[in-house]
Amino acid sequence: MQSGLLIGILVVGAAVYVISVYNGLQILKTQITASIQEIGNQLKRQASLIPNLQAAVKGHLKQEKDIYQMLTDARKSVEAAQESGSAADIESAASKIAQMVPKMQILVESNPELKSDQTIGKFMSELTDTADKLMYARRTVIDLTQNFNQKLVVFPSSIVAGIFGFKPEKGIDTPTSGEHMSVSTSEMKDPEVKL
Repeated sequence: MQSGLLIGILVVGAAVYVISVYNGLQILKTQITASIQEIGNQLKRQASLIPNLQAAVKGHLKQEKDIYQMLTDARKSVEAAQESGSAADIESAASKIAQMVPKMQILVESNPELKSDQTIGKFMSELTDTADKLMYARRTVIDLTQNFNQKLVVFPSSIVAGIFGFKPEKGIDTPTSGEHMSVSTSEMKDPEVKL
């Protein structure tokens, strides 16, 4: 009788553990998906800001066609990522915008007419804020993916993951080449502060 009770307790304990690990892995997968969708939301926010910034800058663009071209390229990239819905396209668009924002800031700061325009300043601030939110959302995806993948290889949760067919999540790829991997001469200069 005692051995039957002990076996029953062990079976129930094992079942509770398996259910707990399974649910934990499912929750992490859902959080990863939601975090990738948050990156898409922030890209949509940027996409809605870019046309407004384009309109504000257009009046000053006789001498600054570069800004307009950057904004147009960024908007097209975001729209393409939204249409495809793939994590890779979303990350690519986010990367392009992350590269564009600092260049835009340099161009705006080097042009007194643009710098003094409060509308442009507001939109640049919004773009910077959104870029920060994108960076945070990417970090969240990276952390959740790392946590999920770690649970797949750590004993004994790896056994439960194997039984239920969980596979490692890819997360977000970080490009290893491209313009963002190099630092230009202008980016290495100390910023000039004028009061």
